[in-house]
Amino acid sequence: MNKTEKSRWFGHPWLSIILAVSWLLLQHTLAPFHLISAVLIGLAVPRLLHGFLPISEPMRLLPAVRLLGVVLWDIVVSNITVARLVLGPISRLQPAWITVPLALSHPTAISLLASIITTTPGTVSCTIDEKSCSILVHALNCTDPAQMVADIQTRYERPLLAIFECPPQNTGKTYNTKQTAKKGEGP
Repeated sequence: MNKTEKSRWFGHPWLSIILAVSWLLLQHTLAPFHLISAVLIGLAVPRLLHGFLPISEPMRLLPAVRLLGVVLWDIVVSNITVARLVLGPISRLQPAWITVPLALSHPTAISLLASIITTTPGTVSCTIDEKSCSILVHALNCTDPAQMVADIQTRYERPLLAIFECPPQNTGKTYNTKQTAKKGEGP
């Protein structure tokens, strides 16, 4: 089997694995018939959808696993922090709009970064500005905008650069922040 045939059948290996495992979970059994049907579904569905799926891009697995650990940890810690903030006096909150400059150029990596920011409690990515290569983020409580930008860049963006092997695009950019005066005000 040459590389073209292999990529046609195994162009989306993660999708094949997810489909096969999902099928087995739905069947609640590891009977030979279900194992064979899981493999067939895992091979056939991506092949049938080949024209509709984007080309699978190479990813580095170890940095992806590390990033997953960091994100899961940050979600747990942020949940506790946000719970304390929400249950405490509202006057303690310091909401802010923060513009995070991006070194990422890969569209999937940028989407993942925006999703990670939104998934972490207390922050929401609101806009991805393609012209200035930045993401506008709303933070529930931000006492130091520069530190928040640095945290997002080091904890999430750098690992995404390593995962997708993107060369940094805008490393010389500075950040721009806007503090909101009242709760609920927009940028």
